[in-house]
Amino acid sequence: MNTSFLAKTSILTLVVGGIAGAAAMSADAKATVSVADVPSANARAGVADNVLTTSATETAVAWGNLPLTNPDTANGVTHYGYNTAVAGPLTQATDEAHKTEPDKNVYLVFNGHHYLYQGHEAGPRGYVTRIDLDQTDPTKRVSLVSDVDSSGNAYPTIDGITWDPFTHQLLLTAESKSPNGGVFGVSLDANGDPVDGKATRLDALGSGGYEGVQNDKDGNVWLVEDIGGASASGGKVPNSYVYRFRPTDKTDLTKGGTLEALQILRKDGTPATAAQLQANPSDAFIADLHTYGTSFKTRWTTVHSGAPAAFDATAAAKAANATPLKRPENGVFRPGTDFKQFYFTETGDTSATSTLPGAFGGVFRLSQSGPSAATGTITIAAVGDVAHTGLDNISFLTKDDLLVVEDAGDGLHQQRNALDSGYLYNLATPKNDKGKGKKKAPKAVRWLAEGRDASATFDAMGGPSYNDGDNEITGIHVSDGDPTPAGLLGAKVPNPAAAAWRTFWTQQHGDNTTWEVRWQFGR
Repeated sequence: MNTSFLAKTSILTLVVGGIAGAAAMSADAKATVSVADVPSANARAGVADNVLTTSATETAVAWGNLPLTNPDTANGVTHYGYNTAVAGPLTQATDEAHKTEPDKNVYLVFNGHHYLYQGHEAGPRGYVTRIDLDQTDPTKRVSLVSDVDSSGNAYPTIDGITWDPFTHQLLLTAESKSPNGGVFGVSLDANGDPVDGKATRLDALGSGGYEGVQNDKDGNVWLVEDIGGASASGGKVPNSYVYRFRPTDKTDLTKGGTLEALQILRKDGTPATAAQLQANPSDAFIADLHTYGTSFKTRWTTVHSGAPAAFDATAAAKAANATPLKRPENGVFRPGTDFKQFYFTETGDTSATSTLPGAFGGVFRLSQSGPSAATGTITIAAVGDVAHTGLDNISFLTKDDLLVVEDAGDGLHQQRNALDSGYLYNLATPKNDKGKGKKKAPKAVRWLAEGRDASATFDAMGGPSYNDGDNEITGIHVSDGDPTPAGLLGAKVPNPAAAAWRTFWTQQHGDNTTWEVRWQFGR
């Protein structure tokens, strides 16, 4: 563990308001937290602890070997982070259980009860779990929400999850190529319990390698696709899209609607298309798009419309001349913008040897006059490089402070001799001594240097091929748990100084531990 002086600092200024904040200080008081830069990532060598910024602490709320209170024993869905269908030991053996990798988190409060929901990304079948944050006995804390579809069959493993307050469903995404990938809905009742525990495939949203999923205030569903492109000289071609589904009835997504995909326009007003960028992955447009300070016009193009029916969204987006990117993964609306700014990550090639433009991805900002607007502009908000790449999950800690975490993968870990990190980007425009602002590229402040637990180390050094190796950071999530439309991510400005606002992340692979982060504040 690196305990040297933590120098570079981002200062968060937080106005504490509401009942929860008033418990600690007056409603108009200000609290500040200094997010000091952890100097380096953990080296990829042996077992290592997580290292957090000095202004944060973490507590485990669930871990892989916790039993489910209502297991599906026949199908091996018995533990939070393990599927035991192979009948082997949980970990560190050649026939160990499948590590199911709980992924993105959703925090919700129903009738005063605090829950954390997540889908599971790996294993023989998809399933959804719920952590009861109020349960003091860990062995009674985690329950199974769903592991069967509307016909009683298994469904694909789950990467993304969000809460749709208009349909009262957890929306789940399966990151697989058509016909397996797509969006599923699991209904919850007023107490946060599953209505019937069955996941319904939402055909109108298409089938594709979706990961990111978010609602806006109009009831649209935004989807971010992650399908790796074919190899080209020097890297991989762009192959995934950003989508928006505009439902016929926002309270019932089974009634159909219109799926759209994002077009990014060249300076001459024509869209950059898959045919162009896959034929020439060194296109200067890609380099310009990944240059800080540039801006491009955007518009939405229709991919599919009408009655719900199964279709290949990726192929349809390509045919509609949407603009592909290099593995965009997750997105979130910026608080305080009335859903007019959507930020999303692009993972890139996850190889230090890639020489193609845009190889290391970044964070993009899509700006529109409203969430349902037909046009907008896109600019890169943070440019990736070999030391800051594989960017995946994303969440706002405050109006201006964006948390982004890496999923670089074992190959890039080995190339960099560095495990994954979590970063904070402050997006506020700095003021000079005359009170005027000048835009500068935000610096990545490392708030988390992820370690590697013994279970992940075993898998990285030759465990069974069906389990991943090094730990990965996923599920970064900041929310006050409000299950109404007013609680949509981006609707409120987060205030982590208030007790109602909570931060979670999951240390995927290995022991599959989900952590709650507490931030320390000064006056």
